[in-house]
Amino acid sequence: MKAIVVTDRAAGKAGMTLVERPEPPAAINDVVVQVHASGFVPTELEWTSTWTDRVDRDRTPSIPGHEMAGLVTALGYGTTGLSVGQRVFGLTDWHRDGTLAEYVAVEARNLAPLPGDVDFTVGASLPISGLTAWQGLFEHGRLQAGQSVLAHGAAGAVGTMVTQLAREAGAYVIGTGRAADRQKALDFGAQEFVDLDNDTLEDVGRVDLVFDVIGGDIQNRSAGLIRAGGTLVTVVGPPEARPTDGLAIDFVVEADRGQLSEIVQRVRDGRLRTNIGNIATLDDAVTALNPTERIKGKTIIRVRP
Repeated sequence: MKAIVVTDRAAGKAGMTLVERPEPPAAINDVVVQVHASGFVPTELEWTSTWTDRVDRDRTPSIPGHEMAGLVTALGYGTTGLSVGQRVFGLTDWHRDGTLAEYVAVEARNLAPLPGDVDFTVGASLPISGLTAWQGLFEHGRLQAGQSVLAHGAAGAVGTMVTQLAREAGAYVIGTGRAADRQKALDFGAQEFVDLDNDTLEDVGRVDLVFDVIGGDIQNRSAGLIRAGGTLVTVVGPPEARPTDGLAIDFVVEADRGQLSEIVQRVRDGRLRTNIGNIATLDDAVTALNPTERIKGKTIIRVRP
């Protein structure tokens, strides 16, 4: 099968190459999926799990990409809940070869059925962005109707999901980003927008929940904006600054079939829009994943035409 591999951590995305690799077998409780579309998070080449296994052994050349949509082609021993030929989408294990390939082996529990009226490119764009937003808002942030949310990176793949899900839950959403992101953030439902280069973040006042995808100084300043009893949730590592009278939680997104089903149902009935900035073929993936200009939205690799 064709697959994108990485071998050199220092080279990052520039070290990606398209090669031939053996098709993966289906282990116990696995399925093999013929990948039709794959997502990719640029920071995953900075993750230790891309380069080593769980006991710190080198596992290169490794195949990156951890979200996909496709068709089940084989079932491992003991696999239940899915069938050969079924359309699925989901999130693969961080320490295993990923989805920038024609086939991937993945634990069945990490996948959810993909309805026939949802395109594979849309399905592949949902797992990381959708689950990150869902878990940060509702599991870790305990968001309630009537609360306020400060959504950093509100025009990005995660930020647009955060904004839409928070609005649907009855929250008031303030988005942040660059000046060029203002209209997109507002189009996805932010009720206010803060230009982090030109506006004063502290003018936002107190909020119940900060959803941080930036880190650094912005994260530290945001901790001071949390109301008593509020929460700062972040996906960029343990916060240096913490709210005076609230919680600071960093988390790593996890696969969840039930949540994936909730997310895709919202896409089907028009309550949730995905944020795809570019679609490329597997043959063009190396170029597409090394853009010369900023891509507004998620890059999806269409593995099969």
